[in-house]
Amino acid sequence: MRTIGRVLRAALALALGLAFLLPIYIAFVTSLDRPQDVFVYPPHLVPDWNFSVWVQTWRGNTWMLAILNTVVIALATIAIALTTTVLCAYTLVYIPFRGKTVLWTALLAVLMIPEQALLIPNFVTMAKLHLVDTRIAQIIPYGASIFGVFLLRQHLLTLPREYHDAARIDGCGHLAFLWRIVVPLSRPILFTIALYIFIGCWNSLIWPLMVTSSPRVQPIEVLLSTFLTQDSSNWQGLSAAAMFATLPMIALFVLFRKPILRGLSKSSGING
Repeated sequence: MRTIGRVLRAALALALGLAFLLPIYIAFVTSLDRPQDVFVYPPHLVPDWNFSVWVQTWRGNTWMLAILNTVVIALATIAIALTTTVLCAYTLVYIPFRGKTVLWTALLAVLMIPEQALLIPNFVTMAKLHLVDTRIAQIIPYGASIFGVFLLRQHLLTLPREYHDAARIDGCGHLAFLWRIVVPLSRPILFTIALYIFIGCWNSLIWPLMVTSSPRVQPIEVLLSTFLTQDSSNWQGLSAAAMFATLPMIALFVLFRKPILRGLSKSSGING
């Protein structure tokens, strides 16, 4: 019975994996097909390896600038968000103060606010700060991650309290304990939080589309969206553009597969 159960679970996992990969593969095949083969039925499952559309789509747009903007925005957001996340989670766990429970409840309540409800207030703030159409405007609103605070706080609660007590007896201050003990023991969780932020920045569209107008500062998703509005009948060009936006993320996962899986498995075992 155990063998049958394992086979069924493996078959289900394989089916789910294929279901997620199929749209990406269809876009990949479409981008490399000859024009007369794009709308044939049944659809092609083997590409014609015609890279002319890729070359044309790449040369006609500022992909490198869009990728550079996205990476800069993502890395800056990760640096700021991790700093605020670590300090906030540490404070909630190790520093006693009046009103901690109320503060934690208020932070959790922020998680329930849909991101769309904050677009207008954030835009007004950026406009008053004269930061519209800049990279900074795409970084500051995401410089704090309540989900990251929740994840890290739950992890810190699992660490033995004796670590903190022993460090305090040895004369270790809060910042030294945070940097020498807490951060090294929390690397998988911090990596997971950074991964979520990076994916969020890479796939972010509504806020950059709203707060920017110049290709000089726009990320890759905004460039990709122009294919939907200006040339929606060019399915091959749109598929090639989708590949330019997707392949870097796939390459990133292949390169960092082990730490990503380690971080995800670590974060899935949090305690309440």
